[in-house]
Amino acid sequence: MPLASELVQSCTTVFTLPEIYFRVRDVVDNPDSTMDELANVLKLDPAISARLLRIVNSPLYGFPKQIDTISRAVNIVGMQAINDLVTATTVGRTFAGMPIQLMDVPKFWRKSVLCALLAGKIAKSCEINDSERFFIEGLLRDIGHFVLYQTVPQRAQSALIEAGYLETSLAEVEQSNIGCDFAEVGAELIRSWGMPVQIEQAIRCQLSPNDAGEFIIHASIVHLAGVVADYEELEPSRRPPTFPFNPHAVTATRFVPANLPALLTDACAQLQDTLAVIQPRAIAA
Repeated sequence: MPLASELVQSCTTVFTLPEIYFRVRDVVDNPDSTMDELANVLKLDPAISARLLRIVNSPLYGFPKQIDTISRAVNIVGMQAINDLVTATTVGRTFAGMPIQLMDVPKFWRKSVLCALLAGKIAKSCEINDSERFFIEGLLRDIGHFVLYQTVPQRAQSALIEAGYLETSLAEVEQSNIGCDFAEVGAELIRSWGMPVQIEQAIRCQLSPNDAGEFIIHASIVHLAGVVADYEELEPSRRPPTFPFNPHAVTATRFVPANLPALLTDACAQLQDTLAVIQPRAIAA
């Protein structure tokens, strides 16, 4: 059976992030960079620039006055938020229009965006610094399934059906049927993109956060958000009586499950506006 890295290598020419992502990240990662330098990089990509202006003027941010220049957008929103927006939109662009066999792509993006929103809100509720950075980790939580459905679509769909029928872990069935699971594959894809190690480890260890070492908080937040997103995807009659949270994730983050209903309500309220930002069809347009 193929290793996760082999599946990713077989389609790296397909799953390639555009140059603008790396240029923006170089600026953001440089402590000596200025907002003007970031704005100048963004201006090199007219489509990203136009998209950014639509985003910052959308209900997602709710600024009272129209923001009409990239420089103003960068100064108001901030470097980290701009970096996350560019990451989200470039990931969406990468998969836009891609023929993925047997995969319900709109459903995938809806769940991914819900997970992203939940990750940020759960982190904030736990009083974790820079909680907004967890949005991208939540968004990419399930990205390995894009590779699986591109490379081994029949086995990926069979695993999904079998896991539902047996009411068991999808990752366990994928390990049995494919030889690797979506978390491993997603982490390998993120590693191939050269993304920060905390994102890779958050995705790789989301099913067992205690294995993430110094990145346990990242893996735990992705785990908690992923469990809730999975739960919401189930038919009400098939939902378990409680969320199957990993106790290590709850302990590491000091998450209070009683806070979840309010967090979920907030995330669902923002879902449609955020989907308009992330969903590939909107990006491709």
